[in-house]
Amino acid sequence: MTRNLEPTRDNQLATLLETSPMVDAVIDEVDGRRIRIGDHWLTDFASCNYLGFDLEPEIMAAIDDQVRRWGTHPGWSRLLGSPRLYVDIEDQLTELLGAPDTLVLPTITHIHLSVIPALVQEGTVYVEGRAHKTIYDGARFARGLGADLVRFRDDDLDTLADHLAANTRSGPKLICIDGVNSMTGNLPNLATYVAIARRHEANLYVDDAHGFGVIGQRGPGETSPYGERGNAILAHQGISYDDVILVGGFSKSYSSLLAFIALPTELKQRLKIDAAPYLYSGPSPTASLATVLAGFDLNKRRGDEIRRTLHRLTAKVLDHLRSLGVTTPNRSGTPIIEIPLGHDQEIGAVSRKLWDAGIYATVAAYPLVPRAESGIRIQTTAAHTEADIHHLIQTLTSLAREGQAMRTSPEVCQPDVG
Repeated sequence: MTRNLEPTRDNQLATLLETSPMVDAVIDEVDGRRIRIGDHWLTDFASCNYLGFDLEPEIMAAIDDQVRRWGTHPGWSRLLGSPRLYVDIEDQLTELLGAPDTLVLPTITHIHLSVIPALVQEGTVYVEGRAHKTIYDGARFARGLGADLVRFRDDDLDTLADHLAANTRSGPKLICIDGVNSMTGNLPNLATYVAIARRHEANLYVDDAHGFGVIGQRGPGETSPYGERGNAILAHQGISYDDVILVGGFSKSYSSLLAFIALPTELKQRLKIDAAPYLYSGPSPTASLATVLAGFDLNKRRGDEIRRTLHRLTAKVLDHLRSLGVTTPNRSGTPIIEIPLGHDQEIGAVSRKLWDAGIYATVAAYPLVPRAESGIRIQTTAAHTEADIHHLIQTLTSLAREGQAMRTSPEVCQPDVG
């Protein structure tokens, strides 16, 4: 008999499951960026498929031949054997990123939980306060294996520098941050972090899950402030890979189950022994490997055009929110648009109004995020239509006019991508 498990965290998550139709939903049908849940059709602004590769016919068509060649799923851990698809992906990814080398594994969560402890050993891991929960989980696991764990804030890097200067513990020092932040959509100043890390003989570990595929290198031929090629935040800010380790994934922009770490070749060889997912985990399915390779081809031919569309649609939403005086922390112009709410208790009511209006969005509520940061998150994608964006804007206008828990501010935040 299973013992009664008491609900935790003030029953907030259980309450959210009861009050919001946009949590733990079963999606019955997809038609472009329209989804059907039961009998209800909604425009989907919860998807992180930023480039719309999930709906590209030529990427879908790439699956069949590879599955017939390799079967539906490779039968080995990577330690035992990697289909040639893996090597082709790592070669093309290394060139795209301008990295010394790359290693691909199934998910970013796998990487954080295995690579952070392997890198920090019994040293010290420093985690920025807004970094993704899975980074913190990896750091906590490292602490359980003997490392020290220190939290710091992006707006107080002097304190981080002080902690590093005062650290007398032997062992590696690792600073862990988000690239494009998964809630605010904003970018850190990597040059400042790199200077601090190098001054104190630490390594910088950057998770750019939401930036890879969207932002990239700057240049005179760029078609939007996102830059070119979608080769992630280091290229976007002109940062070298010296003392920097970049983590990213294909599950957002490339719509495929795969993740990577960009690193020196000697560290790659070490992780083949130290990182459990390489040794023991089942690999990504063949369809995911095939769609990554097809995504590389599409990115070469039309990626910058797609990113221009994504930037244009995102700017329409951000500009409209500013015109309404609605607060969003997004000052970067990336396609992650958080709308903070006055009280986390009101998320259920707001999500219900969005649902009734036919808008599906990400519900960011306590305990998934801190109480003070509760809100609704909207993700735009290149697969949204002008009609989809117009529908969203009309709905947000109605909510703002009703004063429905949306914070307003006279401040106008200008984009700072670049």
